[in-house]
Amino acid sequence: MDFLSRARELLAEHPVVDGHNDLPWALREQVRYDLNRMDIAADQTGRLHTDIPRLRAGGVGAQFWSVYVRSDMAGDDAVSATLEQVDGVRQLLERYPADLAAALTAEDMEKARGEGRIASLMGAEGGHSINSSLATLRALYALGVRYMTLTHNDNIAWADSATDAPGVGGLSDFGHEVVREMNRIGMLVDLSHVAVSTMRDALATSAAPVVFSHSSARAICDHVRNIPDDVLALLPANGGVAMATFVPKFILPEAVDWTQAADENMRAHGLHQLDTTPDAMRIHAAFEEARPRPVATVATVADHLDHMREVAGVDHIGIGGDFDGTAFTPAGLDDVAGYPNLIAELLRRGWSAADLAKLTWQNAVRTLRAAEDVARDLQTRRGPSNATIGQLDG
Repeated sequence: MDFLSRARELLAEHPVVDGHNDLPWALREQVRYDLNRMDIAADQTGRLHTDIPRLRAGGVGAQFWSVYVRSDMAGDDAVSATLEQVDGVRQLLERYPADLAAALTAEDMEKARGEGRIASLMGAEGGHSINSSLATLRALYALGVRYMTLTHNDNIAWADSATDAPGVGGLSDFGHEVVREMNRIGMLVDLSHVAVSTMRDALATSAAPVVFSHSSARAICDHVRNIPDDVLALLPANGGVAMATFVPKFILPEAVDWTQAADENMRAHGLHQLDTTPDAMRIHAAFEEARPRPVATVATVADHLDHMREVAGVDHIGIGGDFDGTAFTPAGLDDVAGYPNLIAELLRRGWSAADLAKLTWQNAVRTLRAAEDVARDLQTRRGPSNATIGQLDG
């Protein structure tokens, strides 16, 4: 069997819903959203992981665009930067209407698929983007944001991050109220980046399915950004979906120490470790030449998906590549055109067409639809919460 041709056929019918892409931040950092200087209707290989021709080649049918801002931004600065990111996505949608369709609901996703356009949703990456304000959370939802990752790399006042020292021990009382309000308005609770204690607290509180927009299996690669088996095992009861990421330092054990050294090298040059601008990539390239990096492959990602399917079940897994949010990618998943290579590898491993349709399209759409159903029910029983962090956390 020609697995790659078969993969492309399957993706034509059930395209990829990718849970996380940082193109908006890359456009902010490189050209300040000036699409005349970086037109993604043209191939941008060498500058970006993402452009429309490669999204088409990769069989992407829906994309959650991350309206991420760095977690060292705080307060109103973080809110303003998040609004600028939202505006950046809106500029993309206005410029490329033949290819990108604004999507707010699961039905919008299906409609875009029928039209042959890429459904475009937004996800805010980190609770610092709302500055501990439930009204700001609702405003982001009104602007089209359909998930919020509770933390990024640093703790916030009401939730602990996976990559910070324990703070409030998971979610504070206000953190639980944030989850309840997200359920009420229909915004998906994203548990990538958060501490395991935060994962468990959120799952215990959420009345709606949760997502992990870009996290893989800790049993395969013991990194704090990944999901332990006992949490994966909670997803069937919750109804949510864990979307495997491609970031090498999260999926390949040999890459963990190497990436830490590469990050230290970036900081030594006065740059943020998440910087993916051309100047930063030149520094990365020089480091890699002196110290070759361990290379993840398509098979590495498939190993995570095999395990996640075994623990959580095929109805509760998806894909969240994190393209344009990482300096390094696996061989064969170099950019957004690589998804057929992953599907071909899973076909080689015996995944059925029905299982692959769930992985790529159906699970993510079902999860958003279920969150919408929960919100409609909750809104018949309670109104907006005006609680403050001072009232609930003291």
